[in-house]
Formats: sequence, structure tokens, C-alpha cells
Amino acid sequence: MVVTGVTTARSFTHELMQMSAPRISSDGLGVHRYYVTAANGSSFWNSMYSYMNDIYDIYNISDKLKENNYKAIALLYKCWAYSMLTDAFGDVPYSDAVKASQGVLTPKFDAQKDIYTQILQDLSTANDLLDPTKALTYGGDQLYGANALSGTSNPGIVKWKKFCNSMRLRLLLRLLRRDAELNVSAQITAILADPVKYPVFTSTADDAIFKFTGINPYFNPYYNARTLDWRQSDYYTSFFLDTLNINNDPRRSVWSTTVTVNGAPVYQGIGSGYDATVSYNVDANSSYSDGMKTLPQLGIMMTYAEEEFIKAELALKGFSTGHTPRNHYENGIAASMTQWGVTLPANYLTQPNVLYDETASEDTQLQQIMLQKYYALFFVDYQSWFEKRRTGYPILPRGAGIPATNPFPSRIPYPIYLQTLNAANLAAAVQAIGGSDNSSVKVWWDH
Repeated sequence: MVVTGVTTARSFTHELMQMSAPRISSDGLGVHRYYVTAANGSSFWNSMYSYMNDIYDIYNISDKLKENNYKAIALLYKCWAYSMLTDAFGDVPYSDAVKASQGVLTPKFDAQKDIYTQILQDLSTANDLLDPTKALTYGGDQLYGANALSGTSNPGIVKWKKFCNSMRLRLLLRLLRRDAELNVSAQITAILADPVKYPVFTSTADDAIFKFTGINPYFNPYYNARTLDWRQSDYYTSFFLDTLNINNDPRRSVWSTTVTVNGAPVYQGIGSGYDATVSYNVDANSSYSDGMKTLPQLGIMMTYAEEEFIKAELALKGFSTGHTPRNHYENGIAASMTQWGVTLPANYLTQPNVLYDETASEDTQLQQIMLQKYYALFFVDYQSWFEKRRTGYPILPRGAGIPATNPFPSRIPYPIYLQTLNAANLAAAVQAIGGSDNSSVKVWWDH
């Protein structure tokens, strides 16, 4: 699942969110031109539902053995997977999913509201089930090492609880437009008001990042990627790099190659959504750094940096987070730097393009928060796309090659093979979302 999230970020989200673009794209199509089809989501759909079998097995076996910590971890992964599926596609198979052994071969599609209702309940249940006084009976925790006690407590299980509640805050913030239907504000307030019962990430040590060891089979998914595929087929965009350049952002050295211009190494990007007649030469612009192919910390699920940007927005909206929006905003930036292994420059937060303006309108402050969150969500599955849909930020450039008829995508169409394998339920799902299975249809929380 982690590998699927990483590869989805690179192959889909980066291009859609104008972080990168293909070096050659002469057909006038492509995700960077907001041309999104069923083919763009089929691999993700197949992977998530395939892994779901393992998650359900872990849950069911743990339930029989009364192993609540394993049961809670399975619930958390189930919630994470389904949240991505429903946010990417809308209504998806849920209550009937993974029931082939029971004879259910054509699962119905559940409404997103119903899926989210259960996700939020499951995350609450997982938090209650996680027991920091116990070690994992059978070991196997490669994320937080909750395999043994430290004295009378298990720091790893505490981190699992933090991941659980941080995930819940991520999803609750996404649902604020539907506040009245699911008591979203009340749930957010309850979590923020009781950090003992509902702990959340408090430092980068809590980051939910699977560290690739480089020992078989735990390789970074790009470990053996060819140079042609890794950095000669895609370039970063000017939009993505220009802000980093203006701010002299040290994350560039981890993320990007340089090119020589007038005898000096520079970070240089290409146009976003460029015209179909344009093509770029090999190695003429900045692309993905070769160091990232073996970077252990690329397996990102959720981070403290994201948590701080969530709190920055919540504080801006009037929730009691314990700090000001500016405090959380600055903490989020610093945490992202730490996460990527670089040092926050002494003057970074006081630069004109970074300095938080507490006197600005709420919308302007939100734009500041979301731009920095955009960078903090680099390589985090679909999350920057979901956040763009939720808030409208960051404001992305609309290149000359993006047809006026192509709106910014709000979802991915369902995999085509479902028309054959699950036609009746697919047709019912398409009817439920408005009658059209295209990328412009908004999901439930986006209305």
C-alpha cells in the first residue's frame, strides 16, 4: 500500500498539481492538461482492493485471537485505504467489498457519506483499542517498532494512536462543508480538547513514514528505475521550482537536479500544461534527484508537518489548538525541512514570500498555509490534489496547452473493466453521482 501511494504521487499527483510534466507530450493529452481518464486510476484501484484482502485477514484473525493492537492497526490501514479510494473516485464498493469467499462477486457501491461515517467510527474505535501497556505479541511492526515494551509502556503503540487521531483530523477537516451531517466540528473539538485520550503527532519522530531499508524486499520503489524513466522523461515545472528558488529552499537539493546556465548550476523548470507543439531536450531542465531513488524516507503516509498545517487552518477557523495559525504554519515548515533531512535556514521564515501575515484576510492567510502545505505534501499519494479540490489552493497556472473545456479534475472515472465485471452496480453508482462518469463530477464532500 505504501509503495502504491508513492508511485501514485509520482505518476499522477505531481503532474496534475503542476509539480512536474512530461518532457515530450505532443498528443495534446496528459494529466498535466487536466485530461484524466479511467486508465489513470485503474492501477491504484486494483492495488488498494488487492491489499484490502490482507487487511481484512489481519483484522479477522486479530479479532479471534483478541489481539486488540493488531486489530486497531488493521482498522487504521483500512480507513487510510478507503479514504483514498473514495476521495479519488467518489462512491466505491465498501460494505460488500472483499466478500468473494462469501459469494459476493459483484459488490454494490456505497455512498461516500456512508463510507466516511464508518471510517470516522472505525478510527475512533482503533484509538480505543490501541493499548500502550502491551507489546505486539507476534512482533512485525516495521513502522513504529511496537514489538516490545520500554518499561511498562509501549512508545510504538502511542505513535500508532497519534497516527490514528492525526488521520482522523485530516479527514474531519476535509468534511467541514458537511459539518451538520456528521457533527464534524464537534469531533474536531473533542480531539483537540483531550490530547491524552486523542494524542496526535507532536514531532517528526511521530511521522508515519515507512523507511525503506534497501534490504530485499524493502526497496524504495524507484531503486532500479532507469535514468530515462526516472529523470529524463519528466521535468519539474517552473511553478513548482520558482517559489523554491525565490525562497532559496534547501529541500531543492534533496528533490531536484540542477542544470548549468551561464556557467552556474541552477534549478530550472518548464511550463505547466504547455502547448502540444512544444517539446523539451533531454537533461535541459531540472528533474528528480538520483538520490531520491534510494531515499529511505520516501514511504510517506502522513507527517507531523501535515498535522501542523491542519492545525494552522483549524486555528484560523477559530478552533482552539493551543497556538496561533502562524505558530502552526512555521512549525509545519520547519517539520517538513527536518523530514527531508535539511536544516531550516535562519532567515527562511522572515522572507517576504514566507513571512506569515497575521493582519491579512482569512482567505489570504489560508492561501499562505496551503502553498506551504502543498510542498509539505510532496510524494504523499493524492493528498495535495484532495486539498486543492477542498480549498481551491494553491492557485495553479493554467498553461496554454490546457483546453478551455478541461476543468480541473474533481475525481477519476471508474476502471473500464467494471463495465463488464460489475455492470449493474457500476451503472447504479454512476446514476447516484449524477449520471456521468467523468472527472468533472464532484464527490459528496466537495459540494
